[in-house]
Amino acid sequence: MSRLITRDELRAAIDAGAVTVVDALGGEYYARQHLPGAVPLVEADVSAHAAELLPDRDAAIVTYCSNPSCPNSGRVADRLVALGYTDVRKYAEGIEDWVGAGLPTESGVPTR
Repeated sequence: MSRLITRDELRAAIDAGAVTVVDALGGEYYARQHLPGAVPLVEADVSAHAAELLPDRDAAIVTYCSNPSCPNSGRVADRLVALGYTDVRKYAEGIEDWVGAGLPTESGVPTR
């Protein structure tokens, strides 16, 4: 089971380069805006693409979605844990909270 991470903890981890952030929304949402350095990985693609996008199963990973009611980040986090990833956390507040706090985002198309 994944643990929760706060906005401040996530920002510090991103700033330190100590985490891989996973955007569980993907597609159009990812292209419009995503957290800095985030990789797009939706639930349907976890089994097929986790190993290529997240090769270190012991590295810190944080999944996020749009807001606390969005189940995508929890589903992706649970799938990653089931695949043997050992340090998976979930940013439960989501990108809406991040943007609302005035923190930076990126935009662009998914790499796949």
